[in-house]
Formats: sequence, C-alpha cells, structure tokens
Amino acid sequence: MIRRLRHHVRRTAMTDARALQDAAPRDAAPNDPEAPGGEAVRAPALRPSLLDPLFAPARTLPGIGPKMAPLIEKLLGTPEREARVVDLLFHLPQGGVARKLMGSVGEAPVGEPVTLGVTVVEHRPAQIGSGRRPHRVVVEDASGHDITLVFFGMPRPRVEKMLPLGAHRYITGRIDLWDGTRQMVHPSRIVDEAGLAELPAVEPVYGATEGLTSRAINKLAVAALDRLPVLPEWQDAAWLEKNRLPAFADALRAEHRPEEAPPKAEDPLQPPPATPSRKRLAYDELLASQLALALLRARQRRKAGRVNAGDGALSGRIEATLPFALTGAQARAVAEIRADLAAPRRMLRLLQGDVGSGKTAVALLALASAVEAGRQGALMAPTEILARQHFERLKPLAGSLRLRLMTGRDRAAERKSTLADLAAGEIDILVGTHALFQEAVTFRDLGLAVVDEQHRFGVHQRLALGAKGEAVDFLVMTATPIPRTLALTFFGDMDVSVLDEKPAGRQPIRTITLPTERIDEVVAGLARAIAGGERVYWICPLVEESEFIDLAAAAERFDDLQRHFGAAVGLIHGKMPGPEKDAAMARFAAGETKLLVSTTVVEVGVDVPEATIMVIEHAERFGLAQLHQLRGRVGRGSKASSCLLLYRGPLGQVSRARLEMMRSSEDGFRIAEADLKLRGEGEVLGTRQSGLAAFRLARIESDGALLEAARDDARMIVERDPGLKSPRGQALRGLLYLFEREAAIRLIGAG
Repeated sequence: MIRRLRHHVRRTAMTDARALQDAAPRDAAPNDPEAPGGEAVRAPALRPSLLDPLFAPARTLPGIGPKMAPLIEKLLGTPEREARVVDLLFHLPQGGVARKLMGSVGEAPVGEPVTLGVTVVEHRPAQIGSGRRPHRVVVEDASGHDITLVFFGMPRPRVEKMLPLGAHRYITGRIDLWDGTRQMVHPSRIVDEAGLAELPAVEPVYGATEGLTSRAINKLAVAALDRLPVLPEWQDAAWLEKNRLPAFADALRAEHRPEEAPPKAEDPLQPPPATPSRKRLAYDELLASQLALALLRARQRRKAGRVNAGDGALSGRIEATLPFALTGAQARAVAEIRADLAAPRRMLRLLQGDVGSGKTAVALLALASAVEAGRQGALMAPTEILARQHFERLKPLAGSLRLRLMTGRDRAAERKSTLADLAAGEIDILVGTHALFQEAVTFRDLGLAVVDEQHRFGVHQRLALGAKGEAVDFLVMTATPIPRTLALTFFGDMDVSVLDEKPAGRQPIRTITLPTERIDEVVAGLARAIAGGERVYWICPLVEESEFIDLAAAAERFDDLQRHFGAAVGLIHGKMPGPEKDAAMARFAAGETKLLVSTTVVEVGVDVPEATIMVIEHAERFGLAQLHQLRGRVGRGSKASSCLLLYRGPLGQVSRARLEMMRSSEDGFRIAEADLKLRGEGEVLGTRQSGLAAFRLARIESDGALLEAARDDARMIVERDPGLKSPRGQALRGLLYLFEREAAIRLIGAG
C-alpha cells in the first residue's frame, strides 16, 4: 500500500491494533463495539500482574538518572506514553561487532568493524587556527602495516592520554580509505590488554540518538533483562524443537547478549538472514498480531447481517449496458461480493487492483445489488476530486439508479435538499467525501458502504458511516497493489478480491529513464507531441523551490514551461484551493491546456484518457509504487503512451534498482513486492519517518513465511479455543498483553 500509505497509515490506517481498539467495547457503549465517534474513554485493560515489571517506566532501571531519562524518552517514548522496560527489551540490536582480533591491518576488510592490536607510532595534532582539522594518530601492527586514527573535536591531551607514544592498544572501529590511505575515524573502543579481556565476544550495535550511545543502551537492555519474569510458554515444546527455536526469554537474552556476530546479507538490497532468536521473537509478534485479527474476524462473523442482494435484474441490466465486457477478474470479484451480500452475515471485503483494472465498475454492480434488495448505498472517497470523478464515471453507467453527490463545498440549499431526499429514500447511491459520515446525514436504509482508499480514513470514520444503517456491509477499495504479507498484516480481518487483469484494448506504456541533463531534449520532444494533439503530465516533487533541497518545484517548472508553450500549460498542486484544483483539472480534461504541471496530487484515480505522456522529474526521489501509480495516469485510452523518468545522478544502488524495475515491468503486484523488499514495511507504510514501526521485532519484508504460519496457527487457535481458556490459551492471553493487543482480550470478554 505503498507510497500513499506512506503519508497516511500511521495517522489513520487500520492496523490490527487500532482496528481492535476500535472494535473493542467502550465504557460509553459496552454492548455496541461499533458505536461511532470514539471520544469516550476506553476501559483500561487489566494486564496480568506478572507483566507489571515489564510495563514499569524505563526510568526506574538502575543507571537512568536525570540526564539520561530525557534521552531514553526521545529514543523510545511516544507522545501518548513514556518509555517502559519492555520498550528497551524490544529495542533489538541492528547488528554486532565481533571482537575477534584481525591478524594484521592488511587483512582487515574495508568498510566493516574490526578489532586490531596496534602500537602508537606518531601523533599529528591539528595546528592552532586550522579550524575543524582533526588530530591524527599513526599506529602500526606487528607486521609494520600502519593505519591512521582520526579524531575530530577531541582535545589533544585526551587523545595523547588514550594513545601514548609507544603504547600497545587494541582498537575497534570501521576502516575506510581516504586518498588511498587506510584510516579509522573515532574508534569505538581503545583498550589495553586488561580491557580487552573484559570486552564481550560480540558488542551489539543499537539504533541510538544524540547523547545516548549504543554501549549505554546495551547496559540498560541488560538491566531490563533482569526484570523479565518467568512467563508461561505459549509455544509448543515440540514445535520449538522441530524449528530449532529457543524459549522466549532465552531469545531476548541471545539478542542483547550475543555470542556470535549476526549473519550478513549476501545481497546488499536484501535484509540479512534472521538468527534463531530473532526468528522466535518475530514469530511471537506476528502470532500476537494475527491472533488479535482472528479474534476480531470471529467477532465480525458472529454479528447478525442482512441479505443485501436482490434477484440480479438491476445489476444484470447495468452490466449488459456497460460499454465494455467485464474481465475475468472483475466477474470473479462481482461473484464473490454478491455471494457475501446474499449471505446473512456482514461483509467486510477488500477489493484491490492495479491501476486501470476496473474497480469502479465492480463497485457499481455491488451497489446495484444492494439497491435491488431495497436498500441504499454510499461511496466515500478521500478527496473532492476523486469523489466528483467517481460520480461522473458512475452517472452514465448507472441506468435507473438515482445518484447524488455530496461534498463539503455544497451550497446550503443544495445540501438541505440532498439530506431530505436521502432520508426519504429518494436517493439510491450517495457519492461523497468525509461529509457522508457527519451527524446530519441520515439514510433511510443504508445497506452497503464502499470506501475508496481506506487508508486515508480513520477506522472511526468508517465505523461512523456503518452506524448510519442496520448491519451495513463494507467494500473497501484500494488502487495500490498490496503485497500479500502486508495485506495479511493490515487487512487480515477482511476477505480479499484481487483484480489482476487490465481491460481489453489497454496499450502498454513505454518507460524511459533519462538524466536531467537531457531535459532540453525532453522539452523539444514534448513540443512535437503537443503539436500532434497529445496531452502531457509533468510531475515535480515540490510545490515551491526550497533553499534546503535542490529539487524541481512545480511552480518553478510551470513558469519555465510556460515560456515554451504559453497558455497550453496548466498547474495543479495540493496547496491550491479546491475550486482552483477542480478548474485546472477540468481545463486539462477538456483539452484547453495540453501540459499539466503537478505535484503528486494527481497520483490517485485522476482519469484523463487523452493523456499519453507522463514526465516525472527527480524520479529517483519517489518510491517504486508511487512511480507506478503516477505512470498509471497515462495509458488509460486506446493510444500508445510513454513515461519518462528524469533522474539526477549519480544514482545509489537502491535508486538504480528502483528505476530499473520501472523500466522492466508494468505489473503493479510485482512492483509492490519489490518496493517492500527495497524499503521494508516501515518505509513502505510511512511509519519509520514518525519513529514508530508497524512491528518492532518482525521484518515483514523478510518474514513472509513466518507470517503465513502465524496466520494459520491463529485461525486454528480461534477455531479450537475461541475463549482462550485452555492452558495454551491462557498463555496466549499473556502474549496478547505483552505485544499490546489487549483489546483482543476485551473482545473475548464481550462475547
């Protein structure tokens, strides 16, 4: 869910934890877990006292004083709560430095942490008045090979005290090459013979923050291990033995007190293989997540539903009049949705498809089925542009269905009329934005809600819409292909329909990569294309030029292209008022402007079939799936289309791999999987930017097999022991609390 999720998931995504919190009973409405709003204070979870030491504040650990406490909060605390002991335990090392001595400087690999035994040969202190020039110390090994140690900003007396001339020392750090000379900048360890004997075999390396070193974090993590209680085992002993995995507590100890350096990735673009201890911890976290979702899903299944499908006559007539035949994938999705609507249980289904795969037609036929059953439908989109576009697309296809559009910009009289007609049942399908779930909006009998781009809404908003009808079925749509592992993680409580075919007649899109130095050639080519009647998108990463980031800006590029093409150039970006954006899009769609300069506001859903050229400037700065979504704005008609990816070199390894994937494939699902592997789920979902990963111990990009196993295990647990009352079930309750899925326990109690 890829680039678009990057901006919105942390704030509003339906992660399993938030979905559970939203579904769990509240004090204000204990018998109605889908009460709208969410303003009521939730009842605190009764955590087993056994876990209390782990959820105590981290500042209670020995060694955390007034100076260190704020640093721990900066690293591990959140705006909602202070850092706790469990946060230190789950802050696992990112790697480790082995203390194995290298035989000589010549054998030591460049770019990797090493430990060397050396003798101090010469000091080359910075000259007074030389600014930020470093103090250099030349040392050599027993074979006479030398290396230079570099210290910036460190007082000369301190360096000379650590490294007296002629002294033998053991140094640890990373060797780099500078002008062909080996050097080590600020060694992490400088010890004598006695100090070497006290060093651990492997020193863990943690993600740190300014003022708090990795070594200090390790000391605190080891202190936190002393607080770890003996927990009842939730994994079967035979299963652990078969998979060669340690006990939970042993796994945590092995991570924070490693005896061997962690394995390295053979491919620098892939995560390193997991150790048995890391695998055990990752599986536990994934099991907690999947068990919580399985409990939520079981609860959803227990809720009474209503049949929301009629005899098929209305939807059949609409399908017969469509200007195209349904693809096999569309027909399959429609059949799956109709089966859900016809069943006496509530539907919660995710419809995902690649750009241009035909989700709108599927949604229309689903809504028609609800209207056949005498009920109403709603389609909610995240932006006014998309809501209007959905309405304009549906109107000519809807036949006798009575459609109406509602947005926040409706005039008072227009809004009053819409509300009255909706309550009276004079509207079959209401299309709109966030305005749909406002308190004044009353349906006569809402049966099906279609939510486009679910990740842009909060779960409370979806539940508020569902509360406007009795046993409302939900169809959630996303235009971003989601890797299977992410779908299981973030939409595990939903059934999934996939549109993996494109409608007949769609032309392939030729993708070309060019350095920005050739931009004049691109502009000349566009002049010829526009003269031939083509329409062009030109995407820039910023709205206005930034003095801090040297990237093309939409406003600057608009001015530049206007000098070439005059009034044929339009501009649209997210900072423009809604009416201005609508007007700019309308002019481009009508052909009044031929070249539209834009930010990524056109990324989702904007449909101008006549547009055949997409130029993306500074393509190296965009995520893979966002590039794919932007490319999907062209190739929507019958003409051949092209996408030009302009990049500024030199390209890094990941950027090069990303652009090569775009050149070689148009398969959104393949691209989504590659994006996950290149960036990891935290980056893909936009959570690393805020300091909060979707998972703390598991790596979704590499733990897909574990996730599948955890999902199967969770389903079996809920089928056999839905109340978690067996001995293993009781232990699993502790697992849910430990990974803060305690809302699942409240679901069990609510029945």
